[in-house]
Amino acid sequence: MTMRYLADTNILARFVDKRHPHSSVARAALKTLAYEEYTLYVTSQNVIELWNVITRPADKNGLGRTPTEAYRILRLVERFFVVLPDTPQIYQEWRRLVIEYQVSGVQVHDARLVAAMRVHGVSHILTFNGKDFARYRREGIVAVAPDDDAIVRRVRENMERYQTATEKPADS
Repeated sequence: MTMRYLADTNILARFVDKRHPHSSVARAALKTLAYEEYTLYVTSQNVIELWNVITRPADKNGLGRTPTEAYRILRLVERFFVVLPDTPQIYQEWRRLVIEYQVSGVQVHDARLVAAMRVHGVSHILTFNGKDFARYRREGIVAVAPDDDAIVRRVRENMERYQTATEKPADS
């Protein structure tokens, strides 16, 4: 079975906002994982949070785009990622997690992502906020940063392979 990765919302936001300083790191990590045939997932929660970021005014830490532009971006995300279905089991798992780990405040959203991951058998989450998921290690959740040394090494190797494959042979 291939490894499965969920993209955290902060990864999705950098994926779509090419002007952000972390965009190239997020895009390179996602492209490398896809190239290596890892399955990349999002949840409806990720997409809803992304819509919020896309349509929120720029002066409020958003991208300031219209709903029409957000819809185009949503379609791109849906082509690149598999959207995990919401199920009643996700709520049950979320409830267990927030009680067991005494989760409060905004961290309840991360707990819901973990619940969806557990229900759907996804073990890894690509995120810029690994510390937010550290408490779920014993649940089998592995947080991976897009600038993780192993991913960066694989990005370089894949770029070298691509360059080698596309170079034209010298005329003799």
